[in-house]
Amino acid sequence: MSKTNRFPAILRGLAAGILTAGLVYSPALGQTKATGEEAPQSAPSEQATLPPAYEEQMLRLSEILGSLHYLRELCNAKEGQVWREQMESLLEKEEPTQARREHLISRFNHGFRGFQEIYRECTPAAAEAANRYLRQGARLAAEIPNRYGN
Repeated sequence: MSKTNRFPAILRGLAAGILTAGLVYSPALGQTKATGEEAPQSAPSEQATLPPAYEEQMLRLSEILGSLHYLRELCNAKEGQVWREQMESLLEKEEPTQARREHLISRFNHGFRGFQEIYRECTPAAAEAANRYLRQGARLAAEIPNRYGN
């Protein structure tokens, strides 16, 4: 089965998961080595590959999943690693290039760390942010396959 045929099912499952409810590793892109050398560039075939038309929505969804991973745990949702696992599943099914994979992971981490810096305990504002992100994530996860899938 081609990636484009199975992609809508992946996001529909994610949307359902969000409605019913870390990849905290981020390799630095373009980081230089201690010797001052630049990090090796992507293979030419990866550089020539354009991201999908839904890339901005996928990046936002990755950020939302990272935010939920932090906020839901902070507010005692007792969901364990569900949001991290959703991100891992999304990456596995999407099969992105290495550079795109790193970018998606970076956005997940950005969402996680952004709220980690602001909230140390579950406040009404943190709970409301989690609820807003649940709604927005569900909307995006449903919108991507409806708009770009078959």
